[in-house]
Amino acid sequence: MAGTDEEAVAAADDALYVLTAVLLTPATFPSVLGDDYPEACGALGLAPLADGYGLILGQDGEGARWTVAIDDVSLVAVAIASWDCGMEYELSPDERTVVAALPGWPLDVAVAAPNVPAPHDPGPEVADGAPLTPPDTTTWGPAQRRMGADEIARQWTTWREQIDDAEFLNPGEGPADAAPGAEGTEADKKGLSPVRRVLAEARAYADTPPPLGRVRSSFASGDARILRVDGPGWSLVARTDDIAFVLLDEEPGEVMPVGRGPELPSLLEALDKMAVRPS
Repeated sequence: MAGTDEEAVAAADDALYVLTAVLLTPATFPSVLGDDYPEACGALGLAPLADGYGLILGQDGEGARWTVAIDDVSLVAVAIASWDCGMEYELSPDERTVVAALPGWPLDVAVAAPNVPAPHDPGPEVADGAPLTPPDTTTWGPAQRRMGADEIARQWTTWREQIDDAEFLNPGEGPADAAPGAEGTEADKKGLSPVRRVLAEARAYADTPPPLGRVRSSFASGDARILRVDGPGWSLVARTDDIAFVLLDEEPGEVMPVGRGPELPSLLEALDKMAVRPS
């Protein structure tokens, strides 16, 4: 059992009340945990298995928080899909699929199991190591930057409708490559060099592949794809037939659009070819 001992596994398996579940795979993982799949796994002390994990977050009979990692990814995927459709699904993994039972939760969970004590971390007598805790997202930094990029990817149409293409120049066509973001008017001045650096680093991925999961591709309408790309201190969200948005650790709250111009289409095409995709 990785990251735990037999006592911890027994404690977590004993009447675990499942609250939610998430996938931890190269193509689908909680971005708040890291810029790529190995980093997200490392945040939980798990080895980056090729097929990934399903993470089950719940409480035991005493109310203690536990995160159970299983290698039956398809089981968790079916459960999540069922819940998203408003259907009931009892997520009860076979104990042989349990890879680790980890104290605590790595993500915020807004609900609690009924008729048990309030959520709390298990005591040291059953927990092997410090409990998992969600990353701090109260101040701007890598975790909040990645969460912001995820939100843009989920709500692409809403964000795109806020952008007037006439407001910004395109890469390679002028002295600026970013327009004012959603929370500032100085992105033209402040975003010039950093945005060009992000595009250059993303372009370099074609020659030197980054860690698995830094470039991900998901479905969009028509024949397009939504790309999520991360690097040291930056996140990029793009639709392959449209523009891109850049977020930077060094620019709190700024969302900087990047026009297509002559450069962006070929960059997005190259990134999409190397991206990991949900199975």
